[in-house]
Amino acid sequence: MVRPKQMQVIEDKEVISMVPKPRVRDRIMSAATDLFYRHGIHAVGVDAIANAAGTNKMSFYRNFASKDELVAEYLRGEEREGWFWWDETLAAHAGNPRLQVEALFDVLVKNTCEVDSRGCALANAAVEITEPGHPARPVIEKFKAEMRERFHELAHGMNAREPRALGDALMLLWEGAFLARVTMGEHGPVQGVANAARALIAAYTD
Repeated sequence: MVRPKQMQVIEDKEVISMVPKPRVRDRIMSAATDLFYRHGIHAVGVDAIANAAGTNKMSFYRNFASKDELVAEYLRGEEREGWFWWDETLAAHAGNPRLQVEALFDVLVKNTCEVDSRGCALANAAVEITEPGHPARPVIEKFKAEMRERFHELAHGMNAREPRALGDALMLLWEGAFLARVTMGEHGPVQGVANAARALIAAYTD
């Protein structure tokens, strides 16, 4: 975790440690990320974001051209975070694509079963944002398309009999797990998705 640099001010021979206040843009981004994920994109307005960030609408629009642009930036941040833990998970099992996929689904269960999880931020956004011209649509579509290709590559690496079919089946299982978490909670079928992935892999490889 990157922590803010601390500055030291010497006053009356005492050292006072101060953490720099986050920039307005960063505060807006942080507030929007939390609110969009917890409440949904359409349910959260600019006023609510500005209030949560400790600023006002004028400052909001000085930093973001529109709410739509902020939404796109929010989803880019979610995309970066998603690929970070994906790559980190695969790195622990380098050279073994079967173990890599199993580890991905193990982490998926762990993450989605946390109390505050509301599933995949990008999948949730795809349900809310249907306008083809919305700046967030390309972010969502690119992320999901790349994930599909990554599953195809992992299936090829496992020498699956039908690698594209296995890759697509894993993708469907992945997306379904997020929906099951939202609709049936952390104690629903999402608990068994890692075992389901193992059975699916076995059906195509053993």
